[in-house]
Amino acid sequence: MKGGISVLQSTQRASVNTSIDSQLIKDAKALGINISRAAEAGIAKAIAAEKTRRWQEENREAIESSNEYVRKNGLPLAKHRPF
Repeated sequence: MKGGISVLQSTQRASVNTSIDSQLIKDAKALGINISRAAEAGIAKAIAAEKTRRWQEENREAIESSNEYVRKNGLPLAKHRPF
């Protein structure tokens, strides 16, 4: 929180025009779903997924190298694991 206001509440909002399947809009309204918030949550999820995908691609070599090490040598410090 910043100065008693959560960061989420202090974000600026922008109006956008978009096309959404009309049945989805009807169903959302019938269920009392806030369409703007649901769309925002979906966009945030898509952004997070794309950032993860890009990070994994950018670090593919290091990940593969680490996995290969574990395949050959086992987990480092595995003998100290209590399970």
